Amino acid sequence: MEQSLNLKYTCIVNKTRIIPPTTFSFALACSFLERSPRELLHRVKEGIVYKALRVGNKNILVAIEQDQSDLIIQFINHNPSTLEKDYATQYVYEWLDLDTDIKPFYKMVEADKLLGPLIKKFYGYRIIGQPDLFESLVWAVLGQQINLTFAYTLKQRFVEQFGEVIKHEGQKYFLFPSAEVVAQLTLESLLALQFSKQKANYTIGIAQAFASGEITKESLQHLLLSKGKEKLMKLKGIGNWTANYALMKTFRYPDAFPLEDVGIHNAIKNLKGMKSKPTLDQVKRIFKKYKGWEAYATLYLWKSL
Repeated sequence: MEQSLNLKYTCIVNKTRIIPPTTFSFALACSFLERSPRELLHRVKEGIVYKALRVGNKNILVAIEQDQSDLIIQFINHNPSTLEKDYATQYVYEWLDLDTDIKPFYKMVEADKLLGPLIKKFYGYRIIGQPDLFESLVWAVLGQQINLTFAYTLKQRFVEQFGEVIKHEGQKYFLFPSAEVVAQLTLESLLALQFSKQKANYTIGIAQAFASGEITKESLQHLLLSKGKEKLMKLKGIGNWTANYALMKTFRYPDAFPLEDVGIHNAIKNLKGMKSKPTLDQVKRIFKKYKGWEAYATLYLWKSL
């Protein structure tokens, strides 16, 4: 993970304290993280988020909770090194989208008939990301052309079968399978989990691209959105929607726009009281007002569902 963010935190023994922006809601972040009981890569219990992280060759477990307006990262049953504290803090910044100034977006849409009511209702809601680009791409592929419930089922089987696990107080905390592990899998091992042949081929191909160094998070880190999409779409299984989704979730490009997303179309239909879903041209016209902030407009439309 590139050390580029302006991290604002203080150390307290085996804890770090983060001062998040005022336009951040931890409660809404937790509501998103709790959306599926099949999610294995984090756990939310009584307002505390538990997450296993891989730092170099070491796996660590952290708990994230809110203390008044601040966030506390606690290192569970472990005295962290400075490297581990820095990594975990930066991960949380990226994961919870704490480094984005969304005030300009709020100002842009506060009087908008479509989004204005949504930003008031869900004030402080941000893009809960996937700092691991490999995970983001594979998750997007798993979700192609199936419902969200079955996508989570496939992900659960995949993570349980090939991911690493930390055990603490009788509970398992999983890490997403590494590209190096997945690159060595056979097609049959994924078909046994009910992957389609196409999804299995795409998943292994993406893993091989990461394992060989053909694609890295660092190589896309500072590219323009168009260049990042161009590079990702050279991979089999990565189309416009998948590339936009991954760039939105991993790098939080504010102008990433998954135009073809069914959720966007359904949200617009519902909010505008339309009899049928809008056409792609209609969606493009609506989003012209949100130029530069398409990803956040998308986020709030998704939330409306």
